[in-house]
Amino acid sequence: MTSQPNIVAIVTGASRGAGRGIAIALGSHGCTVYVTGRSERTGDHALPGTIYETAEAVTDAGGKGIAVRCDHGDDAQAKAMVEQVLAEQGHIDILVNNAAAVYDELSMPGNFWEKPLKLADMIDVGVRSSYVASWLVAPGMVSRDKGLIVFTSASGAVHYTYGAAYGAHKAGVDKMAFDMAVDFRHAQSQVAAVSIWMGALATDRLLGMIEAEPEKYGYIRNQIETPEFTGHVIWALFNDPALQERSGQTLIGAELARDYGLTDEGGRQPPSYRDTHKVAPHQNYPVVIR
Repeated sequence: MTSQPNIVAIVTGASRGAGRGIAIALGSHGCTVYVTGRSERTGDHALPGTIYETAEAVTDAGGKGIAVRCDHGDDAQAKAMVEQVLAEQGHIDILVNNAAAVYDELSMPGNFWEKPLKLADMIDVGVRSSYVASWLVAPGMVSRDKGLIVFTSASGAVHYTYGAAYGAHKAGVDKMAFDMAVDFRHAQSQVAAVSIWMGALATDRLLGMIEAEPEKYGYIRNQIETPEFTGHVIWALFNDPALQERSGQTLIGAELARDYGLTDEGGRQPPSYRDTHKVAPHQNYPVVIR
């Protein structure tokens, strides 16, 4: 698809991992991408990556990357970030809610009460911070009658993965996409909200896990997606004339890619969770109580 002028996107939690890949992919389509996160210097996090490195990569890809240091666990910082984008660009077209507090202890053995309580941060910086960012950008999108809010999610929303904190995060953002879409329709707005199940991503974190425990995680190598893959899917979705028909849905990224004729690096078609895990997003119902 061809690029459009002055498409402004915010990708939260984009120092590394999925957020970095999504930001770079949107940059490759000519977008102005605000890259948010907490990592400003090498060493701020155990894994490599900073907001400035991602912003530079966005620009190198053909877009305009702008780094904004933002702790999404702090509502005031999130508000200041959105105000900066609006002051500099005048509008926001795409919000990708990707920020989450992910700790190494998440995948350690044990039941939820045997793991550190800090894992509950995934609910605060994940579910709540995504709600806040969406709340902040929604008025401007509705006033322009245009916009797309995306939540990055995974199949752990419907089956056990690493425990209750992870599951609550994924299930929570899936439901928020549905409920926000109901409100956008009630406002007679063309703004859309969706949640996208990403596949296993070739991030530094996951590749490290595979290398450390190949007998446990080695099978994932055959299912892996590049971090950029979801960004290209989001771009195709944003440009889909039938976007409103998908608003409110939880969508499997690999299936969306097939619908849009997209492939991953090397022409590879990543598999769907429907095939690999025999699962699908929960069904929501049209009952509305106001």
